[in-house]
Amino acid sequence: MGAVPWAPRSVAGDAVTREVSLIQLGEPIGGIPQLVETPDALSEAVGRLAAGTGPVAIDSERASGFRYGQRAYLVQLFRQGTGAILIDPIACPNLSELSQVLDGVEWVLHAASQDLPSLADTGMVPQRLFDTELAGRLLGYPRVGLAVMVAEALGYALAKEHSAADWSRRPLPASWLAYAVLDVELLVDLRDALVVELELTGKTAIATQEFEAVRLARPPAKRPEPWRRTSGAHEVKGARRLAIVRELWNARDQVAQERDLAPGRLLPDTAIIAAAEAAPRSLSELRRVRAFTGRAAFSDADRWLEAINAAIQMPREMLPSLRGPRRDGPPPHRSWPTKHPVAAARLAAARHAINEASQTLQIPPENILQPDILRQIIWSAPEDVNQALAIAGARPWQRDLTAAMLAQAIAAHPGTPGEPDDSDYPEDDDED
Repeated sequence: MGAVPWAPRSVAGDAVTREVSLIQLGEPIGGIPQLVETPDALSEAVGRLAAGTGPVAIDSERASGFRYGQRAYLVQLFRQGTGAILIDPIACPNLSELSQVLDGVEWVLHAASQDLPSLADTGMVPQRLFDTELAGRLLGYPRVGLAVMVAEALGYALAKEHSAADWSRRPLPASWLAYAVLDVELLVDLRDALVVELELTGKTAIATQEFEAVRLARPPAKRPEPWRRTSGAHEVKGARRLAIVRELWNARDQVAQERDLAPGRLLPDTAIIAAAEAAPRSLSELRRVRAFTGRAAFSDADRWLEAINAAIQMPREMLPSLRGPRRDGPPPHRSWPTKHPVAAARLAAARHAINEASQTLQIPPENILQPDILRQIIWSAPEDVNQALAIAGARPWQRDLTAAMLAQAIAAHPGTPGEPDDSDYPEDDDED
């Protein structure tokens, strides 16, 4: 790309204003490259990337809401001296050569945690990372979507009309490919502008630690009972009907995997909840459930009815509990004010201190310290807060900033919060 049309935004004040019209970008500046779909084309692309210079911008497009899972259906790259490269990872599933040729090169992604798992499935794993969305959060950008940040930092208005498209579609329309190139064509320029802001605000070291944490992050642990996330499950009364939710969810998930379809396209959550409430025992009764809809609601009615009947006939000891399984760590914090006032007082004091630091540093409180780590430390009240923060995964800069705050909150409200019991775990509770 080269030079951006204007200098990075001022970071001297709390607000930034510009009386400059945005440059509208409906098409990539460098045009739309030929889609890489063959081994020979991939080898040529690898050679071009090796000849490029500087950081490489990378993005992937998935088909969330259309296909099962989070696999990549398009991979986009941009590097100075290389230009844009678009790769079809369905036709070229092994992209490990790209990682090899980019060894040691900084990868620039926006919201990297969303793309890294699908890229890793293709063999692409970075050794260095710059996350433009995370940089925006650390710099106090009020909104951190790519289009908003490109407009704010660079002065370009990006077209974003295909963000929710079905990227598993083949062939991919030219307008979609243009959108895909725009996602990476300005990403290195955005990175360069953010680097200046991080330096001006003294946040370069903070950002470096955060980027490395994202790069090394492990996939989140699977929930022991994922079916409990069915929207509306907390309103279902009785273990037998809750079992219908579970069996229908499991059946839907199996069919979705078999057909590579997003589960919600087969049966929406509302259909599962409606069937659980009605508890139909025959196909005719199932068809009379008005909210039981979806592309497979009736074409796979036998399979859904089998799941429903399995729940209806299930022995009592196999029924799910009305409350979800307890998770490791402290109980949900919503019960603290009434059941664990000592912990609640500590949490309020710690939050107040972190919020003050957030205002001073212009960094969101959840980036200063992740809420689950905060609750864990406050609940356990360790003697060595700094060590406990390190074990919990807090970065060095977070420990330096918050250890004394948390220790002071704990010291100001001594005592033990007490043992949690079932009333600490309301049905369908989900910590924020």
